[in-house]
Amino acid sequence: MNKQEARDLLRCHSFIHDDLEHPKMRSGFLGMLRPFQGELIEDNFHELMTIIEVLADELEKPSIERELIAALWGICQYTRAWALHPDGMLQRNNLLTIEQINTLDDWIDTISYAVMVLLEGGGPEEALSSYRHES
Repeated sequence: MNKQEARDLLRCHSFIHDDLEHPKMRSGFLGMLRPFQGELIEDNFHELMTIIEVLADELEKPSIERELIAALWGICQYTRAWALHPDGMLQRNNLLTIEQINTLDDWIDTISYAVMVLLEGGGPEEALSSYRHES
């Protein structure tokens, strides 16, 4: 995956891509949560981690493109609000199992840790260490 492909996929996963008919818009990371079809798509998580790895040097620059941060922050924030918060729409409506909640929580922790380390200039090896350890 090159940087342009990574950016396009990130737009889909964060539901900000211009092509609303793109299949990944419906089945990407945020797309799989709204409307929730009862299943988490693990490949979305792995694809996001690959995107972060491909864009790691972009996230370590002193000046970062706002859209990159907005997309990554949005994925984390909306997942927390919709799925992880007890009053969020998915838990409030009993649409998630405890296992799914725990999985999403782990995924968001891993994503946010990787982005934080890169923003701090800690390098891709450290940023992806917990992901590579789990995989």
